[in-house]
Amino acid sequence: MEQKNNDQEVLLVKEKNEAKLKAVSGFDAKGQLKTEAPKQVNAGGFLKIDRHSNPLENFFTNFNRQYKNPTDFQFYKVPANLVEKTATVLEKMLKKPDTSSNKEMLEKHEVKPGDFSKEQTQEKRPNLIDENKVDWSQLEMLGVSKDFLKNTKNLEPMLNYQKSPGLIPITIKTDHLNIRTDARLAFRQDEKGDFKLAVHAVRNNPELDRPYFGVTLTDEDKQNLMKTGNAGRILHPQYKEGESTPVFLSIDKLTNELVAARADKIKIPDEIKGVKLDENQKKVLAEGRSIYVEGMTARSGKEFNAHLQIDADKRGIGFRFDNQQQQGQTQNEQKQVRIPNSLLGKELTEDQQQKLEKRETIYVAGMKDKKGEEFNAYIKVNDEKGKLDFYKWNPDKAQTKGAEVIPDNKSKTQVAVNSEGKTNEATKDVKEPLKKDQVNPSERQQTTKRNRAKSHSM
Repeated sequence: MEQKNNDQEVLLVKEKNEAKLKAVSGFDAKGQLKTEAPKQVNAGGFLKIDRHSNPLENFFTNFNRQYKNPTDFQFYKVPANLVEKTATVLEKMLKKPDTSSNKEMLEKHEVKPGDFSKEQTQEKRPNLIDENKVDWSQLEMLGVSKDFLKNTKNLEPMLNYQKSPGLIPITIKTDHLNIRTDARLAFRQDEKGDFKLAVHAVRNNPELDRPYFGVTLTDEDKQNLMKTGNAGRILHPQYKEGESTPVFLSIDKLTNELVAARADKIKIPDEIKGVKLDENQKKVLAEGRSIYVEGMTARSGKEFNAHLQIDADKRGIGFRFDNQQQQGQTQNEQKQVRIPNSLLGKELTEDQQQKLEKRETIYVAGMKDKKGEEFNAYIKVNDEKGKLDFYKWNPDKAQTKGAEVIPDNKSKTQVAVNSEGKTNEATKDVKEPLKKDQVNPSERQQTTKRNRAKSHSM
């Protein structure tokens, strides 16, 4: 019996605005969550989780079905034989959840309903594009492999009629010249039903002075596009002569390309992040204008406010975090730096995007340099230069002024060699990309380097 208890766990739950943790015992007849005090005397009624199976699937399926705001609850999985003692410890930690040691322990035990249901959805939904109908040779001609797209989490969105979430380094080879640039890639169906590669290369600036399929952008359109990324109204371009199509028009924040989405294909939701929209708000959104919504709930459970507007590039609702009241006159300058959805192949969370909008520093792990190798860095908005800066240390805590803008110390050499083409004495004859945190050639690379040096000296 003791061994069985050691193999079982119990779910503890903390409801929003409550300090105490409770043990989950299941659902009542109305589908509401049933809980009990996390005392050993109540152990017989607790919902038990066998470590060697996965009953959480059914539990969270029912939970997400019953509760419109699952993020109002925080769940923690703890050993069944230590439930009372562990609950007491976690309650103390929850009073100061941002302390590094507390945060680490809380994350170790936490179970997030949103992440769990997201994984379920991804497992069950097949891709819309058949991989066998994709012309993969076009990718190879640009120096991009299928494995690279998969490893950088760009492949699945592309197989569902979306552009790659991140910028991908490509090489266009001609007889006398190799052109290297960054682009978002997508698959588009041809007349035969096969899927060809569409390349959306990075532009220096959006082309706002050139008519867009017969539509001349007004000064207000241009101002809106540069300020918010969206035109702010319905436009009627003519893709076919004599036929106008009502569309939303936005700027792709990663490439500066103008992107349109048919207005009749965009559905305005009744509810966004736990907040119900009234008819007037939905009407304003349908016209391409923005609304300000308060009290929305992020996946982390934190409430936030934002301007909402149709984003043609996302084919849905986009969020804009102005923070206008706090930043005053500096806001106009800060809007010049658009916050991307992803950086170098790494998708940014809503929380990370909000922090960048507020000019806070974030730490991003698992980005890819131009050779496809991972590196980590601290990132902060540079309003003066209108770009994002990468740091080897946290710039908010750095003691030295005028610090050089480079990746974190572990990735410094790797990025310099792989992305910037720089070398030092140790790496000058190494032709292969350095791996993550690598600062010196490997034994195999050193042997290759020595052999190359010998051949040159003969």
